[in-house]
Amino acid sequence: MSTRARIAGLALVTAGVATILVTHWMMAFWVPSEAAQGVVQRIFYVHVPAAWTTFLAVGIVALASAVHLWLEDERADAAAVAAAEGALIFGAIMLITGPLWGRIAWGTYWTWEPRLTLTLLLWFTYLGYFLIRGSVADPRRGKRFAAVVAIVGSLNIPLIHVSVEMFRSLHPGPVVIKPEGPTLHADMLATLLTSLAGFTLLFLGLFTFRYAVERLRRRPLPAAAGEAGEALI
Repeated sequence: MSTRARIAGLALVTAGVATILVTHWMMAFWVPSEAAQGVVQRIFYVHVPAAWTTFLAVGIVALASAVHLWLEDERADAAAVAAAEGALIFGAIMLITGPLWGRIAWGTYWTWEPRLTLTLLLWFTYLGYFLIRGSVADPRRGKRFAAVVAIVGSLNIPLIHVSVEMFRSLHPGPVVIKPEGPTLHADMLATLLTSLAGFTLLFLGLFTFRYAVERLRRRPLPAAAGEAGEALI
C-alpha cells in the first residue's frame, strides 16, 4: 500500500471517527428528544446516516462497474469491490438499527412494508454481487456478471426513496429533502448533518484503504519473485 493511500485513509478514518464521537455527545447531551417517540428517536442519527452511506457506496459500485464493463479497467473493478464491501457493512448497520427503532415506534421489529422490503432486497443484491464473482470459473466473466448485478441493483435506490410516497408505508415521510426545505428542528438537523459527515468520512477512509489493498493484491509478482517461488516448489 502506498504511503499516500495510508495517509489519506488514516486521515479520513480519524476525522470520521472523531465526528461520530461528537455526534454521540450531541445525541446524549445536546439535541432535544422528539415529542412523540422520546429517547428512542435518537437512533435516527445512526440509522439515517448509515442508509445514506449505503446508498453512496452503492452508487460508487454502480459507476465503477459501468466503467469496468466499458473499458475493462481493473482499477474500476477494484473500486467496485471496495465500495461493495462498504455497502454491505453500512447496509447491515442500517438494517439492524431500523428494526430496533421500529420495535418501539411500530411495536414490531419487522414488517414487510415497501421500504423495508426494498432495502433488504438491495442488501441481498450486493451479497449476491460477491457470490457471483466467486461462482464463475472464468474470473473475467465473473467480474462482468457481477458488474451487471451491481448496476441493476442500484436502480433500487430511487424506488426506496419514493416508496414512502408511492405506496402505503409505515415509514415517515422525508423531513430534510423537501421542496419547501427541511422541517426538522434546527438542533436535530445540525446533529443529523454532523452524523452524516462522520459516516461519510469514515466510509471514504475505509474505501481508500480497501481500494489500495485490492490494487496491491492484484499487482503481478516481479519475475524474480515468481522464479524464486517456482524454485521452492
